[in-house]
Amino acid sequence: MAKLLTVQGGKPLEGSVHVRGAKNLVPKAMVAALLGSEPSQLRNVPAIKDVEIVTNLLQIHGVKVEADPVTNDLTLDPRESYSAAHSEIDAYAGDSRIPILFCGPLMHQHGEAFIPDLGGCRIGDRPIDYHLEVLRNFGAVVDKSPTGIHISAPRGLKGAKLTLPYPSVGATEQVLLTAVLAEGITELENAAVEPEIHDLIAILQQMGAIITVYTDRTIRIEGVDRLSGYRHRAITDRNETASWASAALVTQGDIYVKGAAQRDLMAFLNTYRKIGGEFAVDDDGIRFWHAGHALKPLVLETDVHPGFMTDWQQPLVVALTQAHGVSIVHETVYENRFGFTEALKRMGASIQLHRECLGSSPCRFGQRNFLHSAVISGPVELQGADIDVPDLRGGFSHLIAALAANGTSRVTGIEVINRGYEHFMDKLGDLGADVVMSER
Repeated sequence: MAKLLTVQGGKPLEGSVHVRGAKNLVPKAMVAALLGSEPSQLRNVPAIKDVEIVTNLLQIHGVKVEADPVTNDLTLDPRESYSAAHSEIDAYAGDSRIPILFCGPLMHQHGEAFIPDLGGCRIGDRPIDYHLEVLRNFGAVVDKSPTGIHISAPRGLKGAKLTLPYPSVGATEQVLLTAVLAEGITELENAAVEPEIHDLIAILQQMGAIITVYTDRTIRIEGVDRLSGYRHRAITDRNETASWASAALVTQGDIYVKGAAQRDLMAFLNTYRKIGGEFAVDDDGIRFWHAGHALKPLVLETDVHPGFMTDWQQPLVVALTQAHGVSIVHETVYENRFGFTEALKRMGASIQLHRECLGSSPCRFGQRNFLHSAVISGPVELQGADIDVPDLRGGFSHLIAALAANGTSRVTGIEVINRGYEHFMDKLGDLGADVVMSER
């Protein structure tokens, strides 16, 4: 039965939350364990939906997955893995795009892979064409059918020279997970270099891979014959950290994020300070708070790392509705990322969307007629409203808007937020939010 979250707004969020391993790393690290000839151990694992989905997918392929009942640390043993039935893969894939990353490891282990129709947040065109082209370059044969995609490697996988048209995180992960056991040398140009990519590389290196990252977004992988297991602590989720930081700003609150790492948040912290937010870093985390003075407008463009992440944009847009003046946000990564602003406008926000690139950063779709630039005027008094969560980051943004708004909001689709935010309702309670969950 669907859930309904009733939110009484107007109360600052104050207290502390603990943020653990990155949603954009942990599921991929779990897939990497399939490449090993020995068990792996992964620490700092969050209890989120994506981890549950990948656990199920690994288990139906014969991988033994054991979670510590106290710490949730994982032990992943692939030594008895096998090819799973197509119907099982389809049943357990859920709404995640992770299954596409199983292709390389499964072909190395069993000579074939099956990928069902993929889900994920509906924030724009996220085709798997990059992935399929990458696999073809390694020598894979791709057969599409109405139920999914069958991929095989009748002659084995061999290293290749590849250039991505865009530094896609998913395609870079696909190359890494496929190239490490491919015969010969792989060279990837225009690769993604996000912190999560570097953490995945560190895991693969522990397993025995030989990977070199150059300063011009080129990654070189020398294929090896065998990989062992790994013991690794996942980096902290910088996206969840930024979300709680924005929540502190929007609600005029004060939130200490235990586990937050300054190094991976440099672009966000600079922007946070420009708007007028305050933060203090210590050995255990970062404290974020609203200092009590008027927030400042700004011009912001999302970009691939080391730029301002697209996942940080949506929660921060809510904060910009409270800034004194006009802000401009140019989204360069996902064309439908501003769909969540319709609910904000119903709550009283002054936001205008434009098809033009209101900025100078390279844009994936500037001439493709998408509403991907926003002009936000503030400050406004947000009012409670009925909201249906559209996607992970948009849903969090709606929720913090409801927490800051006057009156009552009724939020449905809240289950989507569990994909990326561990113990979400408990954390809201720890911060003093006035929220009640019920059956709709």
